[in-house]
Amino acid sequence: MVGGYKVVTLCGSIRFKDAFAEAQKRLTLDGCIVISVGLFGHSGDDEVWDGMDEGALSATKEMLDDMHKRKIDLADEIFVIDVGGYIGESTRDEIEYAIANGKGVDYLSARDAP
Repeated sequence: MVGGYKVVTLCGSIRFKDAFAEAQKRLTLDGCIVISVGLFGHSGDDEVWDGMDEGALSATKEMLDDMHKRKIDLADEIFVIDVGGYIGESTRDEIEYAIANGKGVDYLSARDAP
């Protein structure tokens, strides 16, 4: 908590850009400080990868994965954007990392359930 506000890091496949934006808005209005991804390489930020050779691409992806774990470190919990129940390998790793580090885990699918 920071200043009485829960800190939440969004996790999930970056192909769900619209769901990330909606979750950020909903959680912010619920009184949370929201930490999100820095770019959406699979849905709208393709120019980031243009001109990168394989080595630079690999190093950048590794850095972004590590940076996201540092964002989890800053949070009280993570909020998993699991549209249609989809959880990929990277997101599964982030969930395991969060749990191993004592962070709470909440899921979009749990909030959307009847």
